[in-house]
Parts: sequence; C-alpha cells; structure tokens
Amino acid sequence: MATVNIRRDVTDPFYRYKMEKLQSKIEGKGNGIKTVIVNLDSVAKSLSRPPAYLIKYFGFELGAQANAKPTDERWIINGAHDAAKLQDYLDGFISKFVLCKKCKNPETDVQIKDEKITLDCKACGQRSDVDPRLKLSTFIVRNNPKGGKKEKKDKKARREAKKEKAANGEQDASPGDSNGSENGEEENGDVGVEAGSDDELTRRINSVAKEIDVEEVEDDSWAVDMSEAAIKARARDLPDDLKRSLVLEHGGDDEADGPSSYEQLGSWIVDAAAEAGDVTKVSDIDIYKKARDFGIESKHKTLAVLAQSIFDDKIVKQIEDRAPLLKKLITSERHEKSFLGGTERFVGQDRPALLTQIPAILLGYFQNDLVSEETLKAWGAKTSKKYVDISTSKKIHKAAQPFIEWLENAESDEESEEESE
Repeated sequence: MATVNIRRDVTDPFYRYKMEKLQSKIEGKGNGIKTVIVNLDSVAKSLSRPPAYLIKYFGFELGAQANAKPTDERWIINGAHDAAKLQDYLDGFISKFVLCKKCKNPETDVQIKDEKITLDCKACGQRSDVDPRLKLSTFIVRNNPKGGKKEKKDKKARREAKKEKAANGEQDASPGDSNGSENGEEENGDVGVEAGSDDELTRRINSVAKEIDVEEVEDDSWAVDMSEAAIKARARDLPDDLKRSLVLEHGGDDEADGPSSYEQLGSWIVDAAAEAGDVTKVSDIDIYKKARDFGIESKHKTLAVLAQSIFDDKIVKQIEDRAPLLKKLITSERHEKSFLGGTERFVGQDRPALLTQIPAILLGYFQNDLVSEETLKAWGAKTSKKYVDISTSKKIHKAAQPFIEWLENAESDEESEEESE
C-alpha cells in the first residue's frame, strides 16, 4: 500500500509520520452514485482520530451526505469524488484537527471540556484550541466519547463521597456533582452550559450587556406585569391543554405546589410575544436569560417548550434566525430528541396547517446543525406517543417521509436505477 507523509508539504523522505494514501471507489450511477473510501479506517488510525470525524469532515466540505455510523464498515459519501480531491480535503482536516499549532507535529490528543476542543501535543506540550465555529467541531462535541478507566474511578469515588455525605446528613457543596452523574451530565441527560463558552449567542449577550443602561425600567412602563410573581400567577391560570402542551413530562426539578419552571418559561414567552406584537420580536438573549433565571437553560425539556413557543406560521424562515439560541441550548442527542418532540406538538396540536411544511422544517433543522443526521433518521424510523397521540405522530411522520427518504437517497436511488435498466 502506497504511503504519504501526514504533512504532505514536508518532502523529507525520512519524515517519520506516515499514512496510507486515500483509496476511493465510485459505485452506482445517476442520482444514486456514491463514493466508498476503502481504507479510511487505516488512515484514521494513523492520525489517531475516529474515522467518523474524517467522513463527516468530507461530507461537510463537499456538501454531501456522509454516514458516520455505517453498519458494514463501508465509509460512504454521496456523489462521485476521486481520491486526489479527497486527499486535498484530508490535508485541511489534518491542519485543523490533528497538527499542533506550535510544532506542527501530529502527535496530539483531542480533549473536550465545556464544549471546547483542545489539541494536547505530546511532542512539545502545547495546547491548541480548535475553532468552535467549524461544523465538525459541533459534531465532535456532540459525539464526545466517554472517558477511560481513570475517569471512571474518579466518578466512582465522587459517588462514594456523595453517598457518605448523604448518610451524614450533609449537602454536597458542588452544584456540578449534586446528582452524582457522569461526564458532567445530570441524571436526566441534561448537560451544563458553560457561561463563558465562545459561541455566537454568548458573544451577542456580552455585546448587548455593554450597552445596557444601569437604570432599571419602572414597572409602570410595561403594559403587562413581567415580574416573576406575575409570570407564576399567569402560568397557574393557563388553560390545562396549553399546560399539557408546554410540559411534556414532569421531572424532579418541577415545583410541587405551583407551576413548573417550564410552564413559567412558556407563559413568559407567550406574554412577551403579546407585548411585542410578534414572537419574532422576543430576542434570543432575553429568552436565554429567562431560561437561566428559571435554572433550566441546560435541561433537555426546555427545548420541547421552545420548539412550541418561539416560532409561528413562518417557522421555515425563522429557523436560521433562532439557530444561535438553539445551538447554545442543544448539547446532546437527548436535547435534539426533545426539540423534535416539541416540534411534533407545535405542528400536530397547535398548528396543523403546517403539516405539509414538515419536510422544510426538518431540512432547516438539519442545514443549521440543530439536529444531527443520525437523530433525524432514528426519529423518522418509528412513531411515538410520547409527545402527541399515535395517530397524530403517524400523520407527522408520513408528512416527513420525503425528507427522510432524501437523507437516505443514495442506496434507494441506486436501487431504482438498477431496476429501471
């Protein structure tokens, strides 16, 4: 097998870092044509990176569908792409996600903490940050593998300490460990959002904060009382059907003797939209701050509420504008599923006239990196009565079928081409 320097700009024949040259095989014809990268596993091993990172990078750069979880170890990209072109794109991947920014050696480990990707160089000790705005960065953060044996031991020790404190009647002083969860996640699968994370919404919040006058607005300048007590009172008076649509499942963080934080957030958005005259005039920053005030900015159920409350009949055009807020809040597969569940309620119960726009809505979610291809395929594979009744779920999934088929069109189109011959 022919090899090449990992850094192809280095011409030294004795350069120690080598990898196999990419080998591709084009299969199918017409709309079903696809490219199989034959030796992707070997190349990925030479780079000490999961092959899923490479195939998704190619997909993002080429604007083509790429399956990051093949069942048969065949790494496929839709369309015809020769090996030379893929090798050029691989150079870009190596530069951004493998090479140390200081010594340019590929001896780096990927470390992920607080949604921040760092390359830890074993050669010179430099720690280089990876650009979080890259599409692959989002994929890597969302698909962060669990830690090794040492980390598991640390987690076990933390759990033992927590049990001991509980037995002694003490409270854990660390909010992050309050439920003894793993990987910084809570028991319900929610992931904490780092307040200092360098994403678009955070930058927007910081920018606006600099311009805010320190003087508080007088209460009588508002047509609607937006105090926390008033919001709770209005949430308590919401019709039962609206409460059911905003609160999908009760959790331990809900209030036992009053409206839950999710009801209050939903009520606040409804009131703010009425005050502004249009839900699009309720800013992402205000919504995020309110969710943070209620302590649910990292909860997966918050996404179900937002899917039902931050859009109107023009949802397809509004998705891109809301993407910065949603990207900050959607931090795991469970968040993605809750967001899709809230969308089912929004369309199936609140605005059934949007049923025909389901494919366009899902495409907007996909193109704006709000929901991954794998989650969309899994959602499309079966109906569920978790968020809506089963008949409504079937209608929504039937309407979504053109989009789901588009996601998987490589094999289906190839089969139809062969049948027509």
